[in-house]
Amino acid sequence: MSVEQPLWQALTAYRVLTLLYALGLCVYAYDDYDHPFGAVVYMAVLTLWTALTFRMVSSAERCTRRFLVGDLGIAVAGILLTPLVDNHDRIAEGTPTLPSIWTMGAVLGFAIKGGWRWGAWASAVVCAANVIERGTFAQDTIHMLMLVWVASVAIGYVVEVARASERTLARALRIEAATRERERLARDIHDSVLQVLAMVQRRGAAIGGEAAELGRMAGEQEIALRTLVSTGLVTPPRGAADTAPDPYGLPGAADPSDSPCPPGPERSDGAPCDLRALLAPHAGSRVTFSEPGAPVLLPAGAAGELAAAVGAALDNVRVHAGEGAHAWILLEDEPDAVMVTVRDDGPGIPEGRLADAEAEGRLGVALSIRGRLRDLGGTAEWISAPGQGTEVELTVPKASAKRPAEKAEQKEKGEAAR
Repeated sequence: MSVEQPLWQALTAYRVLTLLYALGLCVYAYDDYDHPFGAVVYMAVLTLWTALTFRMVSSAERCTRRFLVGDLGIAVAGILLTPLVDNHDRIAEGTPTLPSIWTMGAVLGFAIKGGWRWGAWASAVVCAANVIERGTFAQDTIHMLMLVWVASVAIGYVVEVARASERTLARALRIEAATRERERLARDIHDSVLQVLAMVQRRGAAIGGEAAELGRMAGEQEIALRTLVSTGLVTPPRGAADTAPDPYGLPGAADPSDSPCPPGPERSDGAPCDLRALLAPHAGSRVTFSEPGAPVLLPAGAAGELAAAVGAALDNVRVHAGEGAHAWILLEDEPDAVMVTVRDDGPGIPEGRLADAEAEGRLGVALSIRGRLRDLGGTAEWISAPGQGTEVELTVPKASAKRPAEKAEQKEKGEAAR
């Protein structure tokens, strides 16, 4: 709903209430009018106009310029008609005009529709009509007209500020959505294409000959693609890259989140998914997987993202710890969170290396691991010392992991309703 919509709803109610007030004044002063029939005719016209245009002030789209001009014309006509139906003494005493405070609704319509400039213009017209009706610049008239002018200008200015804030918020939300989508695509690219290119480069250099030239070209493409990912100029990939078998026993470019949860308690439709089923395929000759005896349930989307982060951590073990390194995966189900620890016996990570890698465009840690955990409301911590291996602790709070699944379910229900 637009930020100004409550103002239109309030204006609709204001017109009805002020009409009832003006009718009450007309009935009360009926015997004091010089020409009461004229007052009754005008009030009938005002009532009919308010009833027929009730929906015109319900939104900015329905409230057109033509209607606003007509509405202001009805109000001004009532002000100028007052000296013809009422006596001069009552007018000199400052008795209300025929439309009374209903006139303010016409002015506020201009202010809400067009801002403070439209409100000031409409207020000036009403002020001129009131001066003509009184025939003099009486003090009470000036006070009332200043109140109308200040109120309309203030409300018009507030509406303009609200519209500008709404546009700024919408722009910020679009930027945030685009940034999240770019990070997601960058993670997918890192987990697939970049891993394959890096593998081709290493294997080509090891084989030599024409394969070495192919590896060199793959390395150049990897650098170019990493540059695109780091600068955000990434075209959404529509296909998964093929992955070659890895003799180390770790998954290659495949994203564990692409694998559907098995039937039963593990579901891929947003229902709880057993994280053990997604992490078990990582176990191999050089990867030891330790799990609880009971299912570790998370929403399918959160479980897939956490499993993908574990896969990215194991990819780093394969690339940086060497072929002879051993890795351990420990899955823990805490009361409020799920924790996965990936540890290896490699050479460790030198201090500052992760920051340097991110600056160079190597976003495996920044996007494939930290980015995924951040989106889930979790954390990723590295504990490493030179020569003592590396330990990565991935923690996902259960409460925050449920929110993406709930939002997805609500979105599906909304689409089904449409």
